[in-house]
Amino acid sequence: MKNTALKISILVLLMTTLLGCSSTNKASVPNPVVTPSAVAENTTNIATRSEKIKFKTEGGTDLFSLKQQADGAKLVDGKEQELIRIKADKSGKVKFKNSAEKTLGYVVTEKGYWKLENAAQNQDLYILRKQNNDAYNLEDTGKKVVYQIKSGDNELKILKPNNQLVYQVKVKEGKTTLKNSSGKTVFYTKSSIAPIAFACFGFDVLNREQQAALAYAVNLTGGQ
Repeated sequence: MKNTALKISILVLLMTTLLGCSSTNKASVPNPVVTPSAVAENTTNIATRSEKIKFKTEGGTDLFSLKQQADGAKLVDGKEQELIRIKADKSGKVKFKNSAEKTLGYVVTEKGYWKLENAAQNQDLYILRKQNNDAYNLEDTGKKVVYQIKSGDNELKILKPNNQLVYQVKVKEGKTTLKNSSGKTVFYTKSSIAPIAFACFGFDVLNREQQAALAYAVNLTGGQ
């Protein structure tokens, strides 16, 4: 009888524990805030998460793509014509050149920032610098802020220094979209890419080649 009572007590205790765990798992979870520093949970490396990142117009037409290579990537247009080739080395330096093998520039990754340099590597062009509050600033060579990138609920905002909205990066249901200040879709992707890396394509002071190289370097390091 004593053994039977003991077994019943243990069974009741186990059922109570399991019910408690089940109740905890069903607790509501608030909607996540898309912050650049949380990127690593979803995308830590372009090359390992996606073979090809396609950017499409609102109507679904292929606009351009980042195609992965063993040591970098290619930027191709909607007709698969190569625009630039991106090559990354072990030091974190990213070199990009056009289809004629002419070097266009470099992106150098340092702790807390990414530096865009000219082809001769004797002039800094722009710096994307991480701030303490999960925001980012794009600065010119004089350290003057060109854009501020601020995080919010499921979005990043690209702002001018006077807080005028330039673009929004919206993340919803596996789709990352660049919208202009009027809310119109510029382009989107359903491929895996860090929101802060995607935001680089909203830096109008850069040409498409510079945007792609910077985006690759930022995504390669998870926006950290």
